[in-house]
Amino acid sequence: MAEGPVVAVRGEAYREVAPELARFRVTATARERDRQVTLTRLAERAAAVRVLLDEHDAAVDRRETGELRVRPETNRSGERVVGYHGSVTTTVTVTDFTALAELMLRLADQEQVEVAGPWWTLRPDSPVHREARQAAIADALRRAREYAEALGARVTALLELADTDEGFGGAGGAVAYRAMAGGPPELELDPQPQTVHAVVRARFTISEPVLS
Repeated sequence: MAEGPVVAVRGEAYREVAPELARFRVTATARERDRQVTLTRLAERAAAVRVLLDEHDAAVDRRETGELRVRPETNRSGERVVGYHGSVTTTVTVTDFTALAELMLRLADQEQVEVAGPWWTLRPDSPVHREARQAAIADALRRAREYAEALGARVTALLELADTDEGFGGAGGAVAYRAMAGGPPELELDPQPQTVHAVVRARFTISEPVLS
């Protein structure tokens, strides 16, 4: 157990910074009466998506194919198959924001392709997170010293420092795009600032207060 008085404080730090990554989803679909025709159309549209992504490879950080779905569609009674519906979704992460709008609109201009996003974010290992945590620790120490000084005492030792799960990063909004007639229009996307919030809890021992 600690000897002498103890002061417990909470340290916080906020940072608002530009995003480092933008993510969006692109989904190719096909719906036909014949299952094989559905699969063929779906493969063709997915291939067209890959070609466009290949053309913008320098701006793309990563691309991940997610859920592939092919399901039969039935009549109202559910007894007879009247067609098939297929879809395949790819999640794309972009680092070059100057190419983002063009890429999304070119994808949305493809037949039976839907694009949703972007969602702005920071890299998991972004130095901003570390800087915010360090600032939160400095804030906790400053508060402890203020309390100690108010009592005519001084901080003498650190007993405990605990991170919390209260920190958060901002998340961007999303916009959905579908295939449009004619060539894709120009579109400017404004990156959404990201808020990083770091919180720590700390306990310090202090010298004997002067209460008189």
